[in-house]
Amino acid sequence: MTHDVLIVGAGPVGMALALALRHRGLDVALVDSRARGASGGDPRVLALSLGSCQTLRRLGAWDTLDTTPIRRIHVSQEAAFGRTQIDAAELGVDALGQVVRAGDLALALDRTLGVDGLTVIEGSRVASLETGGDDVVVSLDGAQAAVRARLVACAEGGIEESAPDVFSRDYHQHAVITLATPERPHEHRAFERFTAGGPLALLPFGSRYAVVHTASPDAAEHLAALDDVEYMAEVERRLAGRVRLSRVEPRLRFPLMLRYRRAPVGARTVWIGNAAQTLHPVAGQGFNLALRDVWALASAISESAAEDVGSAAVLARYARARRIDRSATIGVTDAMVRLFSNDIGPLAVLRGAGLLTLDACPPLRGLLARTMMFGARAWS
Repeated sequence: MTHDVLIVGAGPVGMALALALRHRGLDVALVDSRARGASGGDPRVLALSLGSCQTLRRLGAWDTLDTTPIRRIHVSQEAAFGRTQIDAAELGVDALGQVVRAGDLALALDRTLGVDGLTVIEGSRVASLETGGDDVVVSLDGAQAAVRARLVACAEGGIEESAPDVFSRDYHQHAVITLATPERPHEHRAFERFTAGGPLALLPFGSRYAVVHTASPDAAEHLAALDDVEYMAEVERRLAGRVRLSRVEPRLRFPLMLRYRRAPVGARTVWIGNAAQTLHPVAGQGFNLALRDVWALASAISESAAEDVGSAAVLARYARARRIDRSATIGVTDAMVRLFSNDIGPLAVLRGAGLLTLDACPPLRGLLARTMMFGARAWS
């Protein structure tokens, strides 16, 4: 038996693709090295753009989600002039986005997906892909027999640096993440504070803040080792007293880099999500870009009608549809990290001037906000 589509990875991106394809008359299979539901334990916090929220509603996975709206974003730089605030009310929307625990999102997608009409292969890692003229033979570790599919969508896992046609940039930064309780209600305001060591973001999450604190590896190690009182004082100092904290939870840290496949499609194979691009968390665009990949791929497959879903024509259609948004999101995210993560005097002046210009020009500020909410389609 040959499946129409085999999705590798049962995390949020893989399950979202399965949901996007489930009513299109296709034989879809999902394979994951973990047991089903394992993604529900993911403690990370995601910032969902307004466009991603709309996509999750279309997929039927929104109503049971516990989310926290972002209604204002305060953007500034440390030790230099310039700030701006992006306000949902100014744009005529209730919220710029929503904050959710990644594990809760995974569980909501899994519940919505159910079991009907879907082949799920659990606890099996893909060992190799062998592409033929009409399908792909997917070999699995363990006792599972090989499976065949007309199209393989790799939706999970990082990109090996040795993979062909891959671009990598090490930012020499680590992210320290935690949850912190403010002394006063956050009123759904997020902060993006640019420092010489990297951006510091606070996202409203329930009654707390999700903190993503970027720094050099040595500085991140120091931040992770501070006691709670010292760490809260450090965050408050970085934010120039705009927030006061009363409690902080244990901190985790991980390295940051940019890595992406220059071509996200191959022979009967497509890569989406982290399997296609791994971004710096500045502006929280990684998962939002992945959901736009998902919707565009499902649309390209749907448009194929009687075509072979894994044909070069279908994959070329998908690649064309994603070229501008993908390139722009990767480029803007990378530029933001490199432009703002330094204490070079002339650049600080330029950054401050840019923030002041945004603050004084609502149409420009609105364009930036819509781009963060919807990707490149905000320009059309």
